[in-house]
Amino acid sequence: MGSKQPPLASKDASLFRQVLKHYETKQYKKGLKAAEQILRKNPKHGETLAMKGLIVNCLGRHDEAFAIAKEALQHDMRSHVCWHVYGLLWRSVKNYDEAIKAYKFALKIEPDSQQILRDLAYLQIQMRDFTGYAESRRMILAGRPQVRANWTGLAIAHHLGGNLAEAENILSKFEGTLKQPPPKGTHDYVEHSEAGLYKNSIIAESGDIQRALDHLESIAKATLDKLSIMESRAKYLSQLERWEEAEAAYNALLERNPDCRAYYAGLEKCWAKGEELKDAERAKFKERYAELAQKYPKADSPKRVPLDFLEGKEFRAAADEYIKSLLERGVPSTFANIRALYADPAKRTLIPELVHKFLESQESAKSETNGDSAKALIWTLYFLAQHYDHFRTRDSKKALEYINRAIEASPNKVELHMTMARIHKHMGDLQGAMEIMNKARELDLKDRFINTKCAKYQLRNNCSEEALRTMSLFTRNEASGGPLGDLLEMQCVWFLTEDGESYARQKKYGLALKRYHAIWKDWTEDQFDFHSFSLRKGQIRAYIDMIRWETTLRSHPFFARAAVGAVKVYLQLADKPYLAHGSLANGGVGAIDFDSLSIADRKKALKKARREAQKQQEKEVAERAARKDEKKIPPSGEDGAKKEDDDPQGNKLAQTADPLLDVMRFLGPLLEFSPKRLEVQLVGFEVFLRKKKYLRALSCLRAAAKLDPEDPTLHGQIIRYKKAVDSTPDLLPSEVKTIIDSEFYGVLLPSKDTDLVSINNEYLTKHKDTPQHLRGALRAKFALGTVSPDELAKEVIKSITKGLNDTYELKDVNEGLELLKEVKVGEQAVEEFKKVARRRWETANVLA
Repeated sequence: MGSKQPPLASKDASLFRQVLKHYETKQYKKGLKAAEQILRKNPKHGETLAMKGLIVNCLGRHDEAFAIAKEALQHDMRSHVCWHVYGLLWRSVKNYDEAIKAYKFALKIEPDSQQILRDLAYLQIQMRDFTGYAESRRMILAGRPQVRANWTGLAIAHHLGGNLAEAENILSKFEGTLKQPPPKGTHDYVEHSEAGLYKNSIIAESGDIQRALDHLESIAKATLDKLSIMESRAKYLSQLERWEEAEAAYNALLERNPDCRAYYAGLEKCWAKGEELKDAERAKFKERYAELAQKYPKADSPKRVPLDFLEGKEFRAAADEYIKSLLERGVPSTFANIRALYADPAKRTLIPELVHKFLESQESAKSETNGDSAKALIWTLYFLAQHYDHFRTRDSKKALEYINRAIEASPNKVELHMTMARIHKHMGDLQGAMEIMNKARELDLKDRFINTKCAKYQLRNNCSEEALRTMSLFTRNEASGGPLGDLLEMQCVWFLTEDGESYARQKKYGLALKRYHAIWKDWTEDQFDFHSFSLRKGQIRAYIDMIRWETTLRSHPFFARAAVGAVKVYLQLADKPYLAHGSLANGGVGAIDFDSLSIADRKKALKKARREAQKQQEKEVAERAARKDEKKIPPSGEDGAKKEDDDPQGNKLAQTADPLLDVMRFLGPLLEFSPKRLEVQLVGFEVFLRKKKYLRALSCLRAAAKLDPEDPTLHGQIIRYKKAVDSTPDLLPSEVKTIIDSEFYGVLLPSKDTDLVSINNEYLTKHKDTPQHLRGALRAKFALGTVSPDELAKEVIKSITKGLNDTYELKDVNEGLELLKEVKVGEQAVEEFKKVARRRWETANVLA
């Protein structure tokens, strides 16, 4: 490295301080002007160039900013400011590895810089480098040992790194430096209180429960969060099997919140002395719950919990009393409270009997009804409508009968119309359901919940634009990007997922991928601000919970659902690249069947589709430019303006050169964090088979077989895998063949010589009465070439005719139609299938 540059003259040094001030106050134009003024006299001053690059980056000109920062380093490689700024630039584009390298170079020059150490520590915890984080925190503490947050930060580093003893030791050392606790009513006192509870959680996590309890008792008086003290005390006493004391502790908690189900679960554990009891054995707690119900007459839980374990006459009496009391008071959520009981067939049969009996008593007294009785009648009808719409007891005609009676009695209740819409949805009438839900929304225009429900129903009916307009009633429409931009900024995951699925159904794959890619994009980044905020505010336990939650974020069911959807879109694009052009995917270019075209005609169709896409893109660019000029939008990054999306339709995402490469962005986290989901393993197999990665495909097959060995999709995949490896014997390395011979044959198939036709026929015979398994076997039959499209159609129609009112659900109808279209049967067979299905689902849109 060269020698360090000489300092600026006094006047220029003053200007440089102004540059720093303007940057910190986000007055970027002024800062840029001051930096350029210095550079006119000192064009090679590295630190000024670095600050200019940082300001230019804030104005959204990232490439220019990097070029300036590199020039600054060339002029002054011994400046920690230049390296620090270079790290900040990499951090701004989310390249944390490069940012960490730059920070470490800066620290070699200025090892005691607290600011650089803090920035490095935040990146290390963001990247989950707990060892590096602990070292950075140690250096920060050495520089400023008088700040409590620095001690806590080092304890957190050791805690997350698994060194609980050292984490506790560090907290204890700081406590030893305090001559007396901070004065009450100050932030320091709040921080001290939270630090005590944090230390207690570390002791408990180490497994020394008795010491955790002793420590808890010692900090109880000085701790502000009394509820945490009480809950931890009850938990520790229970873990130590001090049942009487634990029972008293849970009873004290019930005094504060008699509706918390977790407290009742804790009480039951105390009553059972830690034994896990079956429902029949739990019945002995009936009297105890009766006492609690008498003690807390307004609480729901002590009356509801016994319904889970009571049986026979005792259940009948308790359920009758419970349901009647709610219906008489007109509680709309009565059915929601007890529907979990429907998993028990006996209770599922008894509950409607009780409600019908109550309804009869209400109707017989109708001539003498007052307001309360009329209210009870309405919500009883509402209960029965929900009962007959429940998936275990579905009878849509009866459900409609009861909900219509309820609406006739009270036409302006939003909940009644919402349930009417739900019934129509389950009947397959998505259009009617959407219209009814919109009517319900119009009854209460100020209710955000019903507004979002209406938008969801519109998305399910593939009315994406209408759904966005509905959502715009409760969004900041002046935000960058309008209503959709606000929903993206607010990370409205349910909307993005439903919108992505809607566009996928419409074969608008670019927009579908656009939505899927937007989900969770900012969640990981959003935690960054909390690395400093939580230490500053002393909210350590919440911070630890957040870090652990973020680490496993991609195991969340919402991510799995969206990611599987994205994988399926990429598989479609891999199989049929022309689908990336929306006009072809949606039957454009003269509504042709692309697959049936000759090679020459396909080229012409693709050329025309690309030309149309180019025109559309140019039109959108012109419209965006016009809007920008009209609104006089400031440069990106200044005054809160954001960079405008240059691919709003997702065309770049859909027209990827290698869909099977891009798909790994979703599939990788799925396989890592959600390996117990059957659908994840099934889509994983599809990807790896197309990539000809036979061992990874086999790994997915084996994982799926452990989850559900009789799954129909898995059955078909096993047959396809056998055909694939048999068709390329010479291309497989000997090591791969050896693994396949040991892990596939004898595990998923009996042997190498297994007759696939016989295996499939056995599977078909075994599952002939189950629609989804029947379809899986027929699909495999078709793949093996042992059944023609017409013969397959006859089997499918025969199946739905036989099981229409027994084994078939609307989902089976949809999948049956997909199978018929997949094998390209004639329109007559499809119409015959629909005709049979209409006998039960006459209003289903898919059968129109």
